[in-house]
Amino acid sequence: MRPTGLGGPDRPRLHDLAELVRAPAALTVPGDTLVGAAAAGWPFGRATVALSAAAVCLYWAGMALNDWADRDVDAVERPGRPIPSGRVRPDEALAVAAGLSVAGLVLAGAAGGRRAAGVAGSLAASIWAYDLVLKATPAGPLAMATCRGLDVLLGAGTGRLRAAAVPAGLVAAHTVAVTMLSRGEVGGSSSRTVARTLALTGGVAGGALLGLGGRGGLAGRVAGVASLGVYAATFGRVQLAALEAPDAGRTQHAVGAGIHGLMPLQGALAAGAGAAPLTGLAAAGFVAARRLSRRVSPT
Repeated sequence: MRPTGLGGPDRPRLHDLAELVRAPAALTVPGDTLVGAAAAGWPFGRATVALSAAAVCLYWAGMALNDWADRDVDAVERPGRPIPSGRVRPDEALAVAAGLSVAGLVLAGAAGGRRAAGVAGSLAASIWAYDLVLKATPAGPLAMATCRGLDVLLGAGTGRLRAAAVPAGLVAAHTVAVTMLSRGEVGGSSSRTVARTLALTGGVAGGALLGLGGRGGLAGRVAGVASLGVYAATFGRVQLAALEAPDAGRTQHAVGAGIHGLMPLQGALAAGAGAAPLTGLAAAGFVAARRLSRRVSPT
């Protein structure tokens, strides 16, 4: 039997930690910050890359904290997860969450000064509040949406929040839909819930489409429309399937599609902000995340 909290010969320790933080899902995070930066006119310049890394640290912290907070429930519903299976001890998971939170805050402050540190601090507080207090409450989806919206605003900093408000709102609305679906991953969802998330997804796509008439030009509009087509095919199509039979399997599939579908949405938002080259980056991340999810689940 493998010692508690240690990797074994068939599965290295690194894999256990990657599973704890849902490592491949973090590919969806940098696009948030880059979209916010593009919408705000790149206020931090090249330091935006470091801000994206800070957002990834905070995202991973939230995933580790999520499993620490849910360890008793997971022991019954998802015993194969790292903590209930004994591959990661609860105190280790909490330490990972705390360490990554500090790393994210320090990195954001070093890269963007007070303007970025203020947003990063709000993001970290929102993540811990969601995982420890709000997740199981009616406010849970909105709390999670706040986290992803702040990811976008991190790229703008406190000085240009208004400029990034629209893409932040659209990313947040998408997150509400994914979070609503995620509550049915174990026991299944309902047709009413899926219908609501599908309608919300349509609203997000429509809002992003309207934004393509801005700074992107013809190339941006073409790239944006293509990205929204992928978004609809990735997330919308799977929700339509779940609408007919919202069992646990289809619901979980829809949640995974929603996590990955955020990247083509980011591509469309970037195109609308005049940063069409980011659409290609989002597409590459989308392909990589889907491949990596075969090894480490994003949910």
